Amino acid sequence: MTIFVDMDEVIADAYHAHIDIYNQEYNAEIKVDECYGKEFWQCVPEAHQQSIKDHTRRDGFFQNLKIIPDSQEVLEALSKKHDVYIASAAMEFPQSLREKSDWLDEFFPFIPWQNRILCGNKHVLKGDVLIDDRSKNLGPFEGRSIMFTSPHNTQVTLFERADTWRDIADKLL
Repeated sequence: MTIFVDMDEVIADAYHAHIDIYNQEYNAEIKVDECYGKEFWQCVPEAHQQSIKDHTRRDGFFQNLKIIPDSQEVLEALSKKHDVYIASAAMEFPQSLREKSDWLDEFFPFIPWQNRILCGNKHVLKGDVLIDDRSKNLGPFEGRSIMFTSPHNTQVTLFERADTWRDIADKLL
């Protein structure tokens, strides 16, 4: 089986990074449960929204993301049984290419560089399973689409869902 796995909000916690940066820089106390069903930039005053969108253009943003719990263990087990590829739409933020590659080297060394697809558009992916947090990537995929739960997609009901990496293990191992 060929399995494609997104990075941001699936194995790398970008959503909480946005919250942490915003709370620190604006002396705020926004909590994730206040943001369900919304992009994080939609949870702040309009005057601050652009600064949220600019987080991803900062040097170090992608390099410093925390790991989504259990993703390492489950992906390592999956990679022993299946062809696992990391597929991340990295071209929108060109500085993220090096940071994402270095992050994968550090936290997912069992996924070799040959199995990393840092692309612009995921519509070209052909395989059996795509695990992603975005409808725009899951919708066109011709295989099994699994939506990984992130605060922004809690209202989406169009796809098979996995709330945790233990859910992924139950589905695919």
